[in-house]
Amino acid sequence: MSTSAKALGPLYRGTFLFGIACGISIALTPLYLDAHGFEKEQIGTLALLFAAGLVAFALPVGGIIRRYGGKRTLVATLLGYGLCVGGFPFMTGFGSIAGIRFLDGLFSIGVWVSSETLVLSRADKKHKGHSTSLYAIWLASGYVVGPLLATGLTRFLTHRQLFLIAGALAILAAGYLGKVLVDSKLLSPLNQSEPEDVGPAAADLTNAGEELDVGAILGRIKTSCFAAFSYGYFQASVVLFLPLYLIESKNIPRDDTIILPGLFCFGMLLCSNAAGRLGDRYGHLRIVSVLSTLGMLCVLGFVFVDNYWLMCALVFGAGATLASMSPVALALTGVVVPPAQLSRANSFYNTFYASGMLLGPPITSVIFARQGGPAMLYHLAALWLVFVVFTFVYASDDPANSSSDLGR
Repeated sequence: MSTSAKALGPLYRGTFLFGIACGISIALTPLYLDAHGFEKEQIGTLALLFAAGLVAFALPVGGIIRRYGGKRTLVATLLGYGLCVGGFPFMTGFGSIAGIRFLDGLFSIGVWVSSETLVLSRADKKHKGHSTSLYAIWLASGYVVGPLLATGLTRFLTHRQLFLIAGALAILAAGYLGKVLVDSKLLSPLNQSEPEDVGPAAADLTNAGEELDVGAILGRIKTSCFAAFSYGYFQASVVLFLPLYLIESKNIPRDDTIILPGLFCFGMLLCSNAAGRLGDRYGHLRIVSVLSTLGMLCVLGFVFVDNYWLMCALVFGAGATLASMSPVALALTGVVVPPAQLSRANSFYNTFYASGMLLGPPITSVIFARQGGPAMLYHLAALWLVFVVFTFVYASDDPANSSSDLGR
């Protein structure tokens, strides 16, 4: 096992625990709110407040990582997330629940940014796609295990007790990572000596401590940021509205749509590591463009396909391509930005992702309500088409595209 793999192992395991906590919370939150008399409009508003928390903290967390270190930021935000999830069922009024949903989003983005930054800082340049895809797989696996665990335990435990278990898992992840994780020099608190990072990333780039201004960082990662925005917009929209489209336009029974998120996630779990390895070998932006093109075709397929099993295959295909694209785009950020600037760059990346999650559902809902389901799908496909064109226009953003030994 390489030193990089050893450094990432504890982070992956902590990520898995966090993913289980998230999966339990995501599965139970709408059921809990509905059971306590909240209207659909109120539930939608609470979802927007969660996304607002993501957007509000995505940029500040980069500065916090630079000031206090990646490890400390990750542990603190995991603790905050655990307290929010565990405290959620004890909130009574809409105002208190709205506040804790906002904090839920705030701490969630803190965990994402700090953990992704730590992954990128430890992965060597030749294997960043492989490392980020493994991170995504561990996180998504937790998202799968969490709802399954909640489903089984609901026979014996109340929803309040399950939320407490989810919070305890996040706090357990914080304690575990606080004990075993070694911070990188590049991500350690300013003016404080820390152990040498066991990962080789610092040797990958010349001028590792090069200070870039905001414009320079955004100029280097603009294609990754557009990818993050597109995926956040798409993901948040289809989770809400694709099942409704299939029920209303394709006459699919409501219960038959329950399997769709699982198929999407299974496609990602099966294919994302292969996508990451291909990105490391042939260029991350090139693979991102190919996956986005194939995903766009899957989205368009829902307009023309009526067979239920073919639609299931399209959902699997969308997960295998568009969900697998996301960690490859993240890996590109790690390649083009000096290690000392990773926390800032990853904050920008996640700001675009969170902005897509915030804007996608309201815009998509208007198009769906006024123009119908096919128009909704066309507009999502158009977003991916614009992004694919963008990757061709700015192909030089990926150093691999100008490398003479690409693919060797």
